[in-house]
Amino acid sequence: MNKDLRFDGRVALVTGAGGGLGREHARLLAARGAKVLVNDLTQAEATVQDIVGAGGAAMANTESVIDGGRIVEAALDAFGRVDIVVNNAGFLRDTAFHNMSDKDWGDIYEVHLLGAFRVTRAAWPHMRTQGYGRVVNTSSAAGIYGNFGQTNYSSMKLALHGFTQALAVEGRSKNVHANTIAPAADSQLTRTVMSEEQLRPMRPEYVSPLAAWLCHEECAETGALFEAGGGWFGKLRWQRSDGARLDAANLTIESVREAWPRIAGFEHAHFPGSMAEGMAPFAEIMNPA
Repeated sequence: MNKDLRFDGRVALVTGAGGGLGREHARLLAARGAKVLVNDLTQAEATVQDIVGAGGAAMANTESVIDGGRIVEAALDAFGRVDIVVNNAGFLRDTAFHNMSDKDWGDIYEVHLLGAFRVTRAAWPHMRTQGYGRVVNTSSAAGIYGNFGQTNYSSMKLALHGFTQALAVEGRSKNVHANTIAPAADSQLTRTVMSEEQLRPMRPEYVSPLAAWLCHEECAETGALFEAGGGWFGKLRWQRSDGARLDAANLTIESVREAWPRIAGFEHAHFPGSMAEGMAPFAEIMNPA
């Protein structure tokens, strides 16, 4: 029989953990032995009571993620270290792009992207020093594929995966891993765009095992993006066409048009997984044999 995966001795910080996905992430990590700093503007204490009532260890924090340094400081004061950061806090401000205000854009940016940056930046030096850390950022299908009325939300959610990928590169040598999840689950956010009937099988606790696995010391995955919902899990990767190298000395709009099937077709696709692999076609041009 496989042994249970435990988090004894680890300290997890989960933002937006007063309900929905964040609450379930926090509860699962605590049930497996982690001490959890539960961050939420209004409902942190309720989650802490659930965890403590089940025999776990948790502390409530009600700071905004924009003040990420204070959240990490609270975790250090309460538990002496921070091993895991789950950036989950967020909300929607949906409107068609032609109606979008600076505030609609800025409010989403501050919580989703700036907040994740500030929390992670404050925790990062501690993770590097101790030679261990796990960061899980929360994206969305809207960020991966785009969605009407969500140019603000979609932009920040895809940007979070760019953040993840760079963190993974920088953290790898220090055993600090970063991954992104794009959950489909019943939450305050999804209830504004999906029906109760649609969301009934999409319980948030069906996503949390993936988030917890990505936080575990046995998980070597880093820099990856996963979709999850209803008990289904899948990994995404970049795909690029074979492309076409045109004669630069005679390059025209028309030559691009003529090469379009090779430029835009995926019959002979490649799957670049690193900066070096992504830059390979240009390296060949810059450094001919």
